[in-house]
Amino acid sequence: MTKPVVRRSVLAIDAYVPGKSAAPGAARVFKLSANETPLGPSPKAVDALRALAPKIAAYPDGSATRLRQAIGAAHGLDPERIVCGAGSDDILALLAHAFIEPGDEGIYTQYGFLEYRIVILAAGGVPVIAPETNYKASVDAILERVTERTKIVFLANPNNPTGTYLPKSEILRLADALPPHVVLVIDAAYAEYVRAEDYSAALELAATRDNVVTTRTFSKIYGLAGLRLGWGYGAAPIMDALNRLRGPFNVSAAAIEAGIEAVRDKAHVEAAIAHNARWLPFLTREIEAVGLEVLPSVANFIAIRFPDEAGRTAADADRFLTSRGLVLRAIGAYGMPQFLRLTVGSEEADRLVVAALGEFTASWRAAPRAAHG
Repeated sequence: MTKPVVRRSVLAIDAYVPGKSAAPGAARVFKLSANETPLGPSPKAVDALRALAPKIAAYPDGSATRLRQAIGAAHGLDPERIVCGAGSDDILALLAHAFIEPGDEGIYTQYGFLEYRIVILAAGGVPVIAPETNYKASVDAILERVTERTKIVFLANPNNPTGTYLPKSEILRLADALPPHVVLVIDAAYAEYVRAEDYSAALELAATRDNVVTTRTFSKIYGLAGLRLGWGYGAAPIMDALNRLRGPFNVSAAAIEAGIEAVRDKAHVEAAIAHNARWLPFLTREIEAVGLEVLPSVANFIAIRFPDEAGRTAADADRFLTSRGLVLRAIGAYGMPQFLRLTVGSEEADRLVVAALGEFTASWRAAPRAAHG
């Protein structure tokens, strides 16, 4: 008797492993590994959850109508062309399943979000990696890898885990150059944090092109990661396909009610933006001052490079910081084993990280360098 056989493309998937949360032995733990907002959710969203509690025996609105209307009002979008899901990851997976036939190709960039490879393989597709230049996506590298089998391109802008971005002009050049049968997905999970004047979250492109979709999340600046809520926007035929694929109740009542209040609470979002605008430059400046390289970031996190020398590596730094209750994200799975990713945290956490890294690098100067050769 034969056993069930799992598809080869599924077995090729390396399951996504979230950043760690614990620091055994530390008196206090500051989780700075998941790009969560230090301000937490809007109090109005919390109140909405409390008010919902007596009603959770009922199914939610399967179309998330009021939530889509609130998102549309906040961004000037047609609610009929918004699809909500259990995090933007849900939308990414739906897009892959909608457009990739077995053997088709999906492109993502060298240090792009790990979920892209997963959803391409899960749909039976072939992942194609476009090299980055100085940890930034390259439009030319993406276009060079487009073939007749290419069905979808995933691009995080800003990118996780590097924090780098492509300006609006480059996104437009990419959209103009892609064949019309290729869907361009702009994953703008961190768009709200970006202050660069030449940045665009691609909402206008998604509104006016037949093959461009932008995705967003409530997990970052809105502080609703625990509820799993995201959305996508694009041409009506694409959104129709996603609605055919998605589960009938893929967004919980809790996510709907909290999401409505979160997107309406502009003051809370502005406070989160202001906090990040202050502490992102602080972390970059102070960590560079202790002798470490920081990739330029426009998001709510930074990638810190450590030397490839015994006692000074990213793994050594991770152990050192964890022992002090400071939990960062190792990103070796992204092909960046010499880096740690640090989320902008509370003022207390940010100052503690800077002090700890200063202590860590000071120990290098006290110890002789390892001999080479």
